[in-house]
Amino acid sequence: MTTSDSLHVLGISGSLRRASYNTALLRAAAELMPPGMTLEIFDLAPLPLFNQDAEKPFPEAVVELRTRLAQADALLIATPEYNSSISGALKNAIDWASRPPKQPLAGKPVAIMGVSTGNFGTVRAQLHLRQVLTHVGALPLGKPEVLVARAEQAFDAEGRLVDAAARGFLQDLLAALARWTQRVSPA
Repeated sequence: MTTSDSLHVLGISGSLRRASYNTALLRAAAELMPPGMTLEIFDLAPLPLFNQDAEKPFPEAVVELRTRLAQADALLIATPEYNSSISGALKNAIDWASRPPKQPLAGKPVAIMGVSTGNFGTVRAQLHLRQVLTHVGALPLGKPEVLVARAEQAFDAEGRLVDAAARGFLQDLLAALARWTQRVSPA
C-alpha cells in the first residue's frame, strides 16, 4: 500500500463513449471515497489492440497502463455489458496488462461495478469479468455488488449519480475495497 494512511485506487471504465454512464459511475466513486482513499481514472482509448507481435517493446500507451496499475494499491473497474459480456476495450486492457514481465494485475485487489440501461445492471458482464480477472491472478472482491440498472433514471442530465440507493451501494463497495486491499496486500 502507498502509506499506512492512504490507499491509491486506479479506476478504469470499460466504456469509451464520451457520455458513458460507467465513467460517470467512476466520477461518483471519486466523490464518495472514504477518508484516506484516492481515485485516479485511467482512459483506455489510447490503447492499441493487443498484438503479441507488438509487445517487445510495449507501445507507450501500454507502458502507461501497466505503470499506473503497478503503482495503484487497488483497481476499481466500471464495466458496461455488451452482448452479455465485457467490452472489447476492457478485455484488450486486461490482455495487455496480463503479459510478462511483471504482470501488474497479479495479486492486485479489484472491485467491480457497472451500469446499464437495462433491468439487470451488468450482472452477466461482471460474472465474466470476475472469471477473466481470476484467471490473470487478480483478486476480485466478491461482495458487495454494484449493479446499477436503468441508468437514465439513476443519473441526471449532467451525468451525476442521483439515485440514493446506488450511491449507498457504491459507498459500501468502496469501504469493502479498502478493507479487502488492507487484508490481501502486504503492509
